[in-house]
Amino acid sequence: MPDVVLFDLDGTIADSAPGMLACLRRTIEECGLEMPDDATLQSFLGPPLYVSFQRVFGVDESTAASMIAHYRSHYHGDGERLSTIFAGMPQAIDRMAEQGHQLAIATSKPTESATRILEHHELADRFAFIAGAELTGPRQHKADVIAHALAELGIAASARTEGVLMIGDREHDVLGAAQFGIPTIGVLWGYGDADELTSAGARALAARPQEIVELVRALSAHPMPPAGRPG
Repeated sequence: MPDVVLFDLDGTIADSAPGMLACLRRTIEECGLEMPDDATLQSFLGPPLYVSFQRVFGVDESTAASMIAHYRSHYHGDGERLSTIFAGMPQAIDRMAEQGHQLAIATSKPTESATRILEHHELADRFAFIAGAELTGPRQHKADVIAHALAELGIAASARTEGVLMIGDREHDVLGAAQFGIPTIGVLWGYGDADELTSAGARALAARPQEIVELVRALSAHPMPPAGRPG
């Protein structure tokens, strides 16, 4: 069984979409850009914001950084308070801790914001470490966040890191973990879907939080080989 389980936050533990989308719309309006359709806005949920701003609007890194500053000025106030916790996740987290797993967060959300959300919902103390992106600095990609979490947990990261499992809802979780040979269980109540997760290489899918507990328990009987990039 895995010794350490890394959890994504947005779309896995917390439904942050209402606050994120509201602040995203305000940011786009303030920057004088054309408002994308709803499907495009939904695509911002999960990946690092600076990647999405450049992808959708074709802006350079400097402009993307300015847009992120606008967004955070809204989100770090009202936006965070609009997040909710997916039903069943606190119980699933507690069950996994009872089974002896060390739990940690690995999220593309800035560490400070992730910590405030988890503290607001009285979940922060369940995790040995909360690893997030940097407000300013090079730690932005999911793989960088995972490497940071592993280092803080005292785990030597390599292409075949053993004893670690990732739980997430987007391909970025799967692909970031795969860089260290870490398998991912994809969750279907978040912002990705089954096709995205399986195409990225997720080893299993959970349709409800309790299934995460069951899938992790099953690893003791059928260990997963190290993950790699699909195809």
